[in-house]
Amino acid sequence: MLKEIYADLHIHIGRTQKGRAVKITGSKDLTLRNILQTATSKKGLDLIGIIDCHSPEVIEEMEELIKEGKATELSYGGLRYEKTTLIPGSEIEIYDENCHGPIHVLVYFPTLEKMKEFSSWLSTQLKNIHLSSQRIYCDARTLQHKVYELGGLFIPAHVFTPFKSLYGKGVISSLSEVFEPALIDGIELGLSSDTYMVKGISELAPYSFVTNSDAHSLGKLAREYQKMLLEEANFKELKKALHKKDGRAILANYGLNPLLGKYHETVCANCGEQVAEEGLTRCPHCGKLQLIKGVSKRIRELSDNPDLQVERPPYYHQVPLDFIPGIGRKTIEKLLNAFGTEMNILHHTSFEDLKQAVPEKIASLIDSARQGKLGIKVGGGGVYGKLETRVPDNE
Repeated sequence: MLKEIYADLHIHIGRTQKGRAVKITGSKDLTLRNILQTATSKKGLDLIGIIDCHSPEVIEEMEELIKEGKATELSYGGLRYEKTTLIPGSEIEIYDENCHGPIHVLVYFPTLEKMKEFSSWLSTQLKNIHLSSQRIYCDARTLQHKVYELGGLFIPAHVFTPFKSLYGKGVISSLSEVFEPALIDGIELGLSSDTYMVKGISELAPYSFVTNSDAHSLGKLAREYQKMLLEEANFKELKKALHKKDGRAILANYGLNPLLGKYHETVCANCGEQVAEEGLTRCPHCGKLQLIKGVSKRIRELSDNPDLQVERPPYYHQVPLDFIPGIGRKTIEKLLNAFGTEMNILHHTSFEDLKQAVPEKIASLIDSARQGKLGIKVGGGGVYGKLETRVPDNE
């Protein structure tokens, strides 16, 4: 019997339990055990992808969890921790003569043994195996074939952002310039775009879209995620969902409204002003050649078939609790104590029930955010957009 599960497949590790840095920009409390506990008890995530599992100390920690009986390796891939399944993954930076990168990609493996094999191979291809998102000294296709050889999954990451992405710099116009299209299992959209914006890019039509948090802190888990229809939360079922096999599927994508993304609009890096005009290379406000091209503009450049019809799941503009102004840690803890997990609060808890747990103004903000009724100041140039805190008059 198939069931609905929630999945966030792009979560970083900030530090190992010994204190060693993995993702340098990640929070110090973003450890493997804290991620697993937060995912299962606070966020309500059934399936997570931790993309720094190539790091030797992280591998040791996963082995320790198994020895302690706190995690179990599943026969169809993944490690089960309480109510959550961990899929071991890695984020890697590609920069070769073909791609003019850097380009980030995500890879995932079914078992700890396969991840150990990949980590051993990867250590011969980069300078520091302990750190996240390191530059690999082989071409993209060589990496793809290694992942395929080990039975893994390959997904280009946040493909439209201005930095470290497939399309972002504007040099690459087609994924086939860098990758073997047949060895791509999905496309990660990134925070500043959604399904509807990219519907006119014909070369992306064959691929499932995933929406993930790219979490650098515990609070950012499930900032973006997807609802899937699977038999169980494991690697084999995830692969089937990405390829729409045997009734498995991505049922819905949930993400920030792209206007809130920090690279949505074109912004001048020198003066910080947004630039709406098309075709400019120089800032009209300060005259500098320092424009950071927005995702929205880049997508318009890549859209070659605006009338393309591809059947895709709905994309819901979901606002995480900690993104709503005026809702702090204490309020979130109160909500979690009352309703269990963030997934339950965002998807199932009624407005009337919310009012029983928090002041009506806060409940109204949450409900308005769930319905997409709060105004937005558009983000760009590395600065997130902002939500208005005023509750609409009709609330």
